[in-house]
Amino acid sequence: MPIKDVLLPLVGEPSEPNSAAIEKCVAAAADWGAKITGLAVAEDIWVRPKVVISADVENAEEAQARRSVTNVSALLETFKESASRMSVRAETRLHKFAPELIAQSVAEYARFGDLTLLPVKSHDSRSEKIVEALLFESGRPLLLCPEERAARLRPELENVIIAWDHSARAARAVGDAMPILQEANSVRVVTVADEKTEAIMHSGTSLVDHLREHGVYASFETTPVKGSSIGKVLGIWAHAHSIDAIVMGAYHHSRMNEIVWGGVTKTVMGAPPCWVMMSH
Repeated sequence: MPIKDVLLPLVGEPSEPNSAAIEKCVAAAADWGAKITGLAVAEDIWVRPKVVISADVENAEEAQARRSVTNVSALLETFKESASRMSVRAETRLHKFAPELIAQSVAEYARFGDLTLLPVKSHDSRSEKIVEALLFESGRPLLLCPEERAARLRPELENVIIAWDHSARAARAVGDAMPILQEANSVRVVTVADEKTEAIMHSGTSLVDHLREHGVYASFETTPVKGSSIGKVLGIWAHAHSIDAIVMGAYHHSRMNEIVWGGVTKTVMGAPPCWVMMSH
């Protein structure tokens, strides 16, 4: 099924990296010929000034509320300008949620699209909460756009790798990413492992055979861990081979296990090396 309806949450304070990420997300939607909905999320917080004349309390609260909306409105304007410039079919929505409800609310909106495009800051707790909510609560895949690298990203996902570990989550990610894989110029199935066992080779070549039935002509290879972490190895491999996007399953181990001990999902979403498409 082609990607035709995508969601772009607009969360946080305006910044140059965030604006660049918004523009790249809109450009990606344009490349797919998809409609994109910009969901601007304002934090519903009331902050009273420390010293306020009693008669001005109401005005001060109103000013704080307006400031919250104004900050997110700047993100919305960037989205509108980008969509207009690229002639993308676009819708806009502006909602206010309590901070503790933002991640859950974004995930609920994501259920009505094919894919969520999400600008993320490196090692940012709010970004990670939204990513986790989307993975576990939306039932849809998401495509991470690293804000710090956005200016250098290409919206055309031509060189793609599949991080393959033979898990059900990785298989789900491959299915969700099929429209992207079918449009890519180069697809590589990569398994991070120190040994090329018969089981690993059979699994990788079986996936390549499956992809061929969908018109995707991929190659399979392994790359060693060499005492590092799988997440870091994937990032290094992606940079070395000028990869546009990584397709991967999320949380092969339990979420609590990865939070405590770290894992591939936490490493990659903490600092995405390029576009990263995740499914759970």
